[in-house]
Amino acid sequence: MMNQLNRWPVWVIFGLGLIVLPFLIKDFRVFQLSLMLIYAIALLGLNILTGYGGQISLGHGAFYAIGGYCAAILMDRFGVPYLATIPVAAVVCFAAGILMGFPALRLGGHYLALATFALALAMPQLLKFKHFEAFTGGVQGIILMKPTPPVEFSLFGQPLSEDRWLYFMVLAVTVIMFVIARNLLEGRIGRAIVAVRDQPIAAGALGVNLAVTKTITFGVSAAFTGVAGALGAITVAFVAPDSFNVFLSISFLVGVVVGGLASIPG
Repeated sequence: MMNQLNRWPVWVIFGLGLIVLPFLIKDFRVFQLSLMLIYAIALLGLNILTGYGGQISLGHGAFYAIGGYCAAILMDRFGVPYLATIPVAAVVCFAAGILMGFPALRLGGHYLALATFALALAMPQLLKFKHFEAFTGGVQGIILMKPTPPVEFSLFGQPLSEDRWLYFMVLAVTVIMFVIARNLLEGRIGRAIVAVRDQPIAAGALGVNLAVTKTITFGVSAAFTGVAGALGAITVAFVAPDSFNVFLSISFLVGVVVGGLASIPG
């Protein structure tokens, strides 16, 4: 308990630093910080599946693309407010993850990795499909307008620009997603996910539904990545099929391994 209390000053200083930092650097660097936070959410989603669930995915770039295009289409074609597109992207990607989770019930290890790899390869081609061009924009993609800050504010002589506002929005969503992940993984559901990974037979004997747990894990993981994709589309203000190639999925997996499997801070 005392250790947790002693950490509060550190977290307060760290939080103040994150708030002040954007006003001390140029807009482009702020934009890069936003992308770092967005990728952190995507890696967190993949870590739930691979680190905690023990299921290897080489296709999470596809869920990132689905989230990004979901936000872009809703904003550009239907005029939906950008903040409202984020939960919609999460729901759509959760459903897509559930569908992808069904093959995961029969596949594992390298076979599951190959199946998800095929999804990553197919996604850019699906986005270019001529019958979807009315929504996806085809090869050219969709160009968006960056949201304007809701208030006028300045600090150290630097105004609250579009990039700085997007940084704070992304930072807030990042904190929310990490809190959700921590509560999820440290609770009953998280223990069930780890039990299915380490001792599936024993977990089944104790009443854990292996099929449901694996499928839900895939869905939750995809939802996190979809949120990252939506934030990426809003921040970059552009989506195109070739932005979501297979190397994006590989980069996600490498990032999870380097950061630390089954580690939320990693």
